[in-house]
Amino acid sequence: MYHLYGSLGTGSAIVEIALKYCQLTYRSIEAAPWHDSSGREALARLNPLLQIPTLQLPDGSILTESAAILIHLGLEFPDSGLLPESPSARAQVIRGLVYIAANCYSAIGILDYPERWISDPDEPLKARVRAAAAERLYRSWGLFAEQFAPQPFLCGAAPGALDIQAAVVSRWSGAREHLRDSHPDFLALLQRIDDEPRIAAVLVRHWPPTSHGGER
Repeated sequence: MYHLYGSLGTGSAIVEIALKYCQLTYRSIEAAPWHDSSGREALARLNPLLQIPTLQLPDGSILTESAAILIHLGLEFPDSGLLPESPSARAQVIRGLVYIAANCYSAIGILDYPERWISDPDEPLKARVRAAAAERLYRSWGLFAEQFAPQPFLCGAAPGALDIQAAVVSRWSGAREHLRDSHPDFLALLQRIDDEPRIAAVLVRHWPPTSHGGER
């Protein structure tokens, strides 16, 4: 069985959706690194960075980084629809997955925890770092929207791994609010992805209708 270490409102939603695409049985383990729990202790033993999601495979090996997990599952289960069959299309999806991880996800980490990146920060300095990270984040999403055209989804005829990752990561740090003004067509795509039944069933549990979609 697969074991998914995560928490509601976090990137573990990405992996949960992917596991459902693959029709795999898995156990969810609450392991939010900001809460003391047995799940957090178990996560620390598997992943010293205390990152969620962390996925333990049936053979006991560990996968971290949501993009890597999506790529692994898509290759291991080619009938899942996570990755395109065409090698050229698959290459572009993998490029997009790494792009979001390297540019968007990383900027969110700086927005949330500027003190990790600067020594002895005071509040004005942290505010400037957050402002710069937000500008970088919104520019990165804008460039993504301009480079990865839907057809009608990012993975082709139906939502796949890149659509799942984009739909979840764009929920944080005001990205969708910014896209509403700068790239409304891309925001409409994200909303269409949200409505795909397998994706919607997970999103509504992680972000109930009363949620503002800001937690991770």
